[in-house]
Amino acid sequence: MARTTEQIDRQIANTDPELLPVGEHEKHGAKHFAGLYAAENVAGTEFVFGATFVILGAGIWDVLIGLLIGNALAVLTFWLITTPVAREVGLSVYTYLLRFGGGAISRIYNLANAIVFAVISAAMLTVSATAVQRVIGIPTQAEAYPTHLGFVILVVAFSIVAVLVAVFGFNALAEFATICGPWLATMFTVGGLVLLPAVAESVTGVTTIGSFGEFVDIAGATVFTGVTPEGEPGIGMIEVAGLAWAANSFAHAGMIDMALLRYARKGWHGLMTSTGMLFGHYVAWFSAGLMGAATAALTLTSITVLSPGDVSWVALGWAGYVTVVVAGWTTANANLYRAGLATQGVFPSMSRGRATLIVGVIVVVVACFPFVYRNYAPLVTWAGVLLAPVGGIVYAEHKLFPRFGLTEYWARFKGVTNVPAIIAWATAFGLGAVLNITQIISPYFAFVPAWIVASLLYVALARRAGAADDYTDEVRDNELFLERAQAFKRELATSLPGHVKDTSTLTRVLRGVWMLALAVILVDALVVFLASPDIYTYLTQRNTFYTIAITGTVVYFVAAYWELRRGKTLDRRAHEKARADAGSGGDGGEGGEKEPVGAAV
Repeated sequence: MARTTEQIDRQIANTDPELLPVGEHEKHGAKHFAGLYAAENVAGTEFVFGATFVILGAGIWDVLIGLLIGNALAVLTFWLITTPVAREVGLSVYTYLLRFGGGAISRIYNLANAIVFAVISAAMLTVSATAVQRVIGIPTQAEAYPTHLGFVILVVAFSIVAVLVAVFGFNALAEFATICGPWLATMFTVGGLVLLPAVAESVTGVTTIGSFGEFVDIAGATVFTGVTPEGEPGIGMIEVAGLAWAANSFAHAGMIDMALLRYARKGWHGLMTSTGMLFGHYVAWFSAGLMGAATAALTLTSITVLSPGDVSWVALGWAGYVTVVVAGWTTANANLYRAGLATQGVFPSMSRGRATLIVGVIVVVVACFPFVYRNYAPLVTWAGVLLAPVGGIVYAEHKLFPRFGLTEYWARFKGVTNVPAIIAWATAFGLGAVLNITQIISPYFAFVPAWIVASLLYVALARRAGAADDYTDEVRDNELFLERAQAFKRELATSLPGHVKDTSTLTRVLRGVWMLALAVILVDALVVFLASPDIYTYLTQRNTFYTIAITGTVVYFVAAYWELRRGKTLDRRAHEKARADAGSGGDGGEGGEKEPVGAAV
């Protein structure tokens, strides 16, 4: 029985706007996504990935070209797979999966996400703790398990604070995290530059590098040598490309980033993910590899047991400690928040705060084991194998069904559990797990056949289960729902002002100050790299750089956060005025009491 417009409007009014398709007024341009991905993909894990390529014995050209290929594949997947579905559906993958898949698969998927995000959070907290452990004299944890009580106490303290922030103060931390991107990208870049003269001196006896060819020769002889630390042949270009592609597979092939890319105004804005892949998964990974290998050589320590804190100290001094702590902590908190939301999806009656606390207990225990962060690359590979098949099912539901004469949302229209989706996911995950374990193909590519099998198997099973039946009335009802939801979003937008641009002199000065601070750090790193004719001059200038780096870091964060808070204050005042005006106008202004969806992303 078809519903009336009034019935649909009542349903929409009682629905959280976050669960409704994105309105046109909420979408963003290319600049937004360029900045967003640059900030999100430069994190504490880059220290781990950089060392991973050294430990796996990749050669210099394998890394330079393999990373380029793998990250290009990741960007293309974001652009051609994730972005079209996200823009057309206008929902996060969680909401869309619940609508077409039903509660059973949604709860299983949320549980899988909770596990993945909890492990990522634990790894990041361990990474942050490695910086502080060096400051207070706790030895590097070389084993898979903790070997020092002080390290356990430190990790527990970090974890408890992170969990409490995720529960009670996430918005403030999220605001702080948005300003970290430019600084983190700068610090990873300059860290490699500052250590290159030391690497060159260990090979040629001089601290200068005269050409790109000489740089390649030096890096190939000392860092990316083509052999593992044990002397075994290393991975090749194909494996490097696969690892780079797989590192974000749960976000692009797995469709998790539908939550972000649904706000893209144009389809090509999906290409803006290249900023994250370029700075985070190319420059930062390569630079982190250089820093790790150089630190191992300078400290006469195996790179397999070096911690991010050890590496950052040699490369950046005190600023390196800040880099590790900030990069790890901000990433951990964001993923703790996601894990809490996913857990709440499994247990809807539980509050988000309580769900986050429960996840936090697990995170505290896992974070105490260095094994987790040292094996971060295999962990994200398994995350891709687990979650990417769901992305294949999502893609099939929205993109493949119309081509095969099937109906989107068929299970909801028919009122049945979407068993085909569950079977397709389980089968594809089983296939991916077998490929990962047996290594019939490189485990870094295991998510690809799993994704393909999930999408095609789901189409076949859904056809047999009723997706080819006639749902004309239900489709019309859904189209009317989408039309009225857009009208509701437009009405909601008129009751609240958009972002207020701050053009004051003080804000322009603050922006100029933090940009200058980054420029000074970068220029001084170039001085160390280009103007160190001998080892004495190099060491002197490196010590000066340490001072400039930490001073510039403090100046950057003070100015950048001050600018951010000024903008937030203007927006808040504008929203308060709009709500007051709506209330005095006597129209009730229901939409004025709700925050636009875009503000939450």
